[in-house]
Amino acid sequence: MDHPSLSIVRQTQLVGVSKSGLYYEPVVSAQDVLVMNALDEIYTACPFYGSRRMKVELERTQKIYICRDHVRRLMAEMGLEAIYPKKRTGSEPNQLHKKYPYLLKNLPITHPNQVWGTDITYIRLAKGFCYLVALIDWYSRYVIAWQLSDTLHMDFCLENLNRALTQATPAIHNSDQGSHFTSPNYTDILTKGGIQISMDGRGRCMDNIFTERLWRTVKYEDIYIKSYATLDDAREGLNLYFPFYNKKRPHQSLNYQTPEELYHGG
Repeated sequence: MDHPSLSIVRQTQLVGVSKSGLYYEPVVSAQDVLVMNALDEIYTACPFYGSRRMKVELERTQKIYICRDHVRRLMAEMGLEAIYPKKRTGSEPNQLHKKYPYLLKNLPITHPNQVWGTDITYIRLAKGFCYLVALIDWYSRYVIAWQLSDTLHMDFCLENLNRALTQATPAIHNSDQGSHFTSPNYTDILTKGGIQISMDGRGRCMDNIFTERLWRTVKYEDIYIKSYATLDDAREGLNLYFPFYNKKRPHQSLNYQTPEELYHGG
C-alpha cells in the first residue's frame, strides 16, 4: 500500500484488513489442514451446517475430536458460514464498507451478462490449501474468469474482476457482504463501469445459488478426484477443467446445452 495522503492505518481500514495483517500470515498446522479438508467436504455436501453440527459430523464420520471453538476458528479461516439466517456473531463484514441491497429477488434472469455472481471457496491441496474466486454468468452458468491465491489478500479478487471485464460487462454484479467484495477498491471498479451492485443477506449463500452449485461441481468432478499437491498443480488442472466445464459439459438445467453455447448464443 502506498498513498500520498492516507496513513497505513486508514488504508488498511478501507480495504478491510488490520495493519498487522499486512505483515503477518497465519500459521496453520498440518493437523489443522487435515481438519479443514474434512470440514470442506462436509460443508460442500451440507452448507447449512454450523459449527455445532460440524463438530458432531467430524466426530461421527471422521473420528476427529476437537472443541467447537476450534471448529469455529477453522471455519473462519476457510471463509465458511452456514447458510441459515442468524444473529450476527463471530466474524463481521468490515463496518466501514458500504453494503448494498440484494437486487435479484424474483428477478427473471433472461439473457447473458444480465447478472454475474462471485464468491471465494477453499481448495484443499496435498501440501496445504489455497482459495479460488470465480465470476459466473447466472443465465448460462458460464465461468467468465477465475483465479487462485494462497492467501485471502484481496488482490486476486481485483485481478479476477478486471480480467472478466475485458470480456464483457454485466448489468448487475452479485456477491456476499465479505470485506473483499464490499471494499471500495472492488466496488469502485463496478460503479465506474456503470454496473449495479447486489449483495446477499448475511448467512444466505443460497442467494448466490449458481456460484454455490459451481463450487460443488468443481470439487466433486475435479478437486477431490485429482488431489492436487500444490497451488501450481491446481492452477494447471483447473486450466483444463474450466474449458471442459464451459465448452463440453452439458447441463441438465440448461436443457443439456453447454454454458458456452448458451452464453454466446443466448
